[in-house]
Amino acid sequence: MSNGLLRKRIQLGLIHVAVAMTLVPINSTLNRVMIKELAVSAALVAVLASLPYLFSPIQVAIGAFSDRNPIWGLKRTPYILLGLLLCVAGVVVSPHVAFLIARSFWAGVAVGVIAFCAWGMGYNLAAVSYLSLASELSGERERGRTIAVMFVMMITGIIFTAVTLSHLVDPYTQQALVHSFRIIGGAAMLLGILGLIKLEIPADHPGSKSVRYSWRQMIDTILGNQQAARFFWYLIILLAAILGQDVLLEPYAAEAFNMSVKATTRITSIWGVCVLSGLVIAGWLETRIAKKKTAAVGGWLATIGFIQITISGALVSLIGFYVGLILLGLGTGLSTVANLSLMLDMTMEGQVGLFVGAWGMANAISRLIGSILGGTVRDLVKHLSGNPVIAYGVVFAIMVVFLLISLFMLRLIDVDDFRAKAQKKSILERAALATDAS
Repeated sequence: MSNGLLRKRIQLGLIHVAVAMTLVPINSTLNRVMIKELAVSAALVAVLASLPYLFSPIQVAIGAFSDRNPIWGLKRTPYILLGLLLCVAGVVVSPHVAFLIARSFWAGVAVGVIAFCAWGMGYNLAAVSYLSLASELSGERERGRTIAVMFVMMITGIIFTAVTLSHLVDPYTQQALVHSFRIIGGAAMLLGILGLIKLEIPADHPGSKSVRYSWRQMIDTILGNQQAARFFWYLIILLAAILGQDVLLEPYAAEAFNMSVKATTRITSIWGVCVLSGLVIAGWLETRIAKKKTAAVGGWLATIGFIQITISGALVSLIGFYVGLILLGLGTGLSTVANLSLMLDMTMEGQVGLFVGAWGMANAISRLIGSILGGTVRDLVKHLSGNPVIAYGVVFAIMVVFLLISLFMLRLIDVDDFRAKAQKKSILERAALATDAS
């Protein structure tokens, strides 16, 4: 591997880290402060935090637009920079939005929707642009290694961000929260700029037209293949459980164990270390154990982790909570690698962009469903029972059910059958084209 490619991988990783850093304060610290300290509805917090995923379908349009409309010969850099600016702006203003909601609900909600929509637009604008750039700079043979480097750097960045944030907000005050979010936003901006310097070479020719897929084409292609359809729904159900806890895990720890803002913020770093460990273990297992088995082990670890987290609240066992958190992190890491490998297997040659776009949509839809469902159920059960710990327990029990359903669906997925049916469809399509041409 050349030094130039290594430098580009590190720069791409810095951009990935920068964007991920802007998610940590909102998805870890701010949600806990809003739900616990400011007594804001968990459902509302979940909706605001999920806006980036609501906007995820525009990634297809953004990618196609940047392909055809380079700025100063650069197809990706200006869009990454604009997206990062919006992400950083969202982080900096988000504490003020939270305090405004607590003081003046409807005015705060109105401003919050605008702020979080801007943050969501920035996230999607930056993400699709730097992933496209990573694909273009790496080439097909090196693409997997580049994504792996970016992912490991991103998880490591999340860990360090969470640890730093936990120190900055201790002791907790509103001023400390605002100050810490500004520091994280500034650091993200600096890393992003370092990543962009001389990364993309201006093109001398206008952008080439990219393949554009309609929503109907995407739906027909995915749902038209039984195995692809199963995998699509499997991903939604699995990720709704694993990723839907992002908004609730820290408020739960605050309610069940009376943990401080500093202590709950560290939960993200512990989870990140366990996810990273799961990624390494899954990478080692990839050539030794079938991908479906690794995915199943990850799913079962996450299931046991949720059960343990639920029981720990009922028993007020902090050690039990951390055991559940470790199992959940390890299961997430194992599941991530195995399902990413399965996803790449479940693509049709010549339509990689369409399938990867569909799997990306499944990820976004699952986060949206998991977060909003969790926040709504938590509020409803708390209102009926008057006990927040019971409310969170019901949410985690639903996550367990989701995971059990996904494990059952995983057994029905057959990659070989997918390829056979995809190949058969491709042959029939070519025959139809030949008939039309004659």
